[in-house]
Amino acid sequence: MAGDWSDEQNDAIVADYFAMLGDDIAGRTYSKAEHNRVLQAVIDRPRGSIEYKHQNISAVLKGLGEDWIPGYKPAFNFQASLVDAVVRWLQRHPDWLAPAARMGPSPSALREEAMLWIGPPPTHSNAPPPDELEQMTAIARKYDVAERDARNRALGRAGAERVLAHERANLLAAGRTDLAERIRWVSDVDGDGAGYDILSFDTDGRDRLIEVKTTNGWERTPFHITRNELAVAEERRGEWWLVRLWNFARKPKAFELRPPLEAHVSLMATSYQASFP
Repeated sequence: MAGDWSDEQNDAIVADYFAMLGDDIAGRTYSKAEHNRVLQAVIDRPRGSIEYKHQNISAVLKGLGEDWIPGYKPAFNFQASLVDAVVRWLQRHPDWLAPAARMGPSPSALREEAMLWIGPPPTHSNAPPPDELEQMTAIARKYDVAERDARNRALGRAGAERVLAHERANLLAAGRTDLAERIRWVSDVDGDGAGYDILSFDTDGRDRLIEVKTTNGWERTPFHITRNELAVAEERRGEWWLVRLWNFARKPKAFELRPPLEAHVSLMATSYQASFP
């Protein structure tokens, strides 16, 4: 059977993919081959076509800033109808996103492996191919994944806790117990008005004002930043840091950005304040 996939076929394979993804995240054993055999009978598509469509779904989830099955490497140039099918599934299963933050590291894991992997930030030199990046950017913009992550307070809180653990471990490893004991979770204690989440320190005692942005998606998933955060970053350039946590549901990784942020990211206004003259 050739040609475009119907909505019914897309819905069936997307549901099958999420069933495997749920098992994968939970560490349960499952058989990709068996899933494929069952789907062949349900949607009347050959094995290779189903295999490639699973890779397409990985690409869609990557664009949506979500986790995907590592064994299905994202394959691009997919139909828009597949994106719609993935979004339909997520809308029908809102609880899928709700526990996302809880898939991150447990308290015991924080104690055992407190130090984060911190790598280089995204740049032009390490960007994916232009066509791939364009598709990912278009999906992220259309479905506003930055807003979704910003509204997920559980995810944001878990990310801040992870960075707190990293900062403490870093200072303790340097023998600065005195500074580790002074680290303060500012946004939790005082609210979000400070323009950063965490007051930490360099090993020489200088302040590190850390704003944490967390996603379960890949490193190029867009994020929201407030006008106040930008203002504080500009006012305190020498002390302000943005720590971007990504791949949080699996194995959190991070990179750091320093002001001016315009040197690293494109800033786009997403809302305006209206006032009367």
